[in-house]
Amino acid sequence: MKNRPDVDFVIFDLGNVLIDIDYTHAMDLMKSALPANLHDRVDHCYTANFHKAYEKGQISSAEFRQEFRNYFQTNWSDAEVDYYWNSLLGTIPAYRLELVRKLKAQYQVGILSNTNEIHIEAVYAQLQTQHGMDNFDPLFDWVFYSHEMGLAKPNQDIYQQLLLELGTTANRVLFFDDLKANVHGASSVGIQAIQVVGPETLLNFFGDV
Repeated sequence: MKNRPDVDFVIFDLGNVLIDIDYTHAMDLMKSALPANLHDRVDHCYTANFHKAYEKGQISSAEFRQEFRNYFQTNWSDAEVDYYWNSLLGTIPAYRLELVRKLKAQYQVGILSNTNEIHIEAVYAQLQTQHGMDNFDPLFDWVFYSHEMGLAKPNQDIYQQLLLELGTTANRVLFFDDLKANVHGASSVGIQAIQVVGPETLLNFFGDV
């Protein structure tokens, strides 16, 4: 192993860390289905209040879908809403899951992700199709989703709750996330945090495990 961190837990974000994400593709797809005067709404939909509420589990999937329709002034069906909402999800490369399997022999491994029920259901469907797994439980010791915790990154409270549930101190945790704000949030409570800036980051850090 290139780096052998002195920690007990290695925690990963999902999007653009373990799962490929393409916001540009998703936004282009939505814009192609909407009139030009609504394109600016696409540019801001991922920071909209109803999205933030959904990823904290404050509204149901049914409520989210209606908020999505209202926001874009459409009558899209539930299936159409899910199609556009999930269109940012890419593949789950096998080598990343294999890295986690190898790390699990030396560390407790986990997920900490800002996500939501619709995305997770789609991710699990991909996981089954691509890797024959119904969910992440066989691979990870810990799985923390924002919509189940009622908390979201980069606020300190989600990292503090993570530490509480792990039963450990911040210096015993290594965390990987693609967003600088989330890395700073984790670092602010003492967690060792590394920003994933491309598909090579994890491999460059760990090398040949």
